[in-house]
Amino acid sequence: MKIVECPRDAMQGIKDFIPTDLKATYINHLLQAGFDTIDFGSFVSPKVTPQMRDTAEVLSKLNLSNTYSKLLAIVASLSGAKIALRHEEIRYIGFPFSVSETFQQRNTNKSIAEAFEVLQALQTLCIQYNRILVVYLSMGFGNPYNEPYNPEIVAEFTQKLDKMGVKIIALSDTIGVSHPDNITPLFATLIKNFGHIEFGAHFHSNPHTAMQKIQAAYVAGCRRFDVAMGGFGGCPMAKDELTGNIATETLLVYLAQNQVATKLNSRYIEKAQALIPKIFDLHHVRNGTTN
Repeated sequence: MKIVECPRDAMQGIKDFIPTDLKATYINHLLQAGFDTIDFGSFVSPKVTPQMRDTAEVLSKLNLSNTYSKLLAIVASLSGAKIALRHEEIRYIGFPFSVSETFQQRNTNKSIAEAFEVLQALQTLCIQYNRILVVYLSMGFGNPYNEPYNPEIVAEFTQKLDKMGVKIIALSDTIGVSHPDNITPLFATLIKNFGHIEFGAHFHSNPHTAMQKIQAAYVAGCRRFDVAMGGFGGCPMAKDELTGNIATETLLVYLAQNQVATKLNSRYIEKAQALIPKIFDLHHVRNGTTN
């Protein structure tokens, strides 16, 4: 079971700049908590996501001497990837690759064809620098742009990524439209047909439907979940203001109810939770690169 804690996704839409030291303190608590991976920052244009402009400085303040957690950073271009690859501490490089032409343009200012070329070059760089590429299949469960969507399209994208050698794909419900009837069959089919790929769930969800989405993915065989403390973040373009990330707390309740051990350190989870009011309360949201 791999739990990916996503403070980057939770913070990136906050308008008021969060002090670098506060970000680093929060992420250091998460590192000590024992999550498999911390999605801690991004190397994208400050014009697009100004909140993440201090990612390199935050990284310099992280204590990685006593943690098993790996670091993941999001990029949207080769130039951003090259900056990320300078930092040996970063194990995973994440790239948002959408099955929606409209969303790919809005999110990364690239067509799907252009993004695919970036992905090919990025995979080559990751192999060269001994890093692992994580591809987020955005709009993986549907989109609001009246574009063609069906599970076969997701499978076609997965096949292309498989031929490229991508080992981790996170199916991303960018606008909170997934439900058990499309989650379970999609995960079950892809896991069966691409058993050598690690599939993750990156859900944006109304809090009231979060548990059933977790259940649907878990019973289909998914064992990698992206979450964020308090359920903050999510897609800035979501129509429902309550559509944020799956809350870490909700996933932990589900796992406890199903007797799935996590080995997380509750003391450091509580320390991170204590900082939530200082970071997330009374802030406004703006757009940014999202999954």
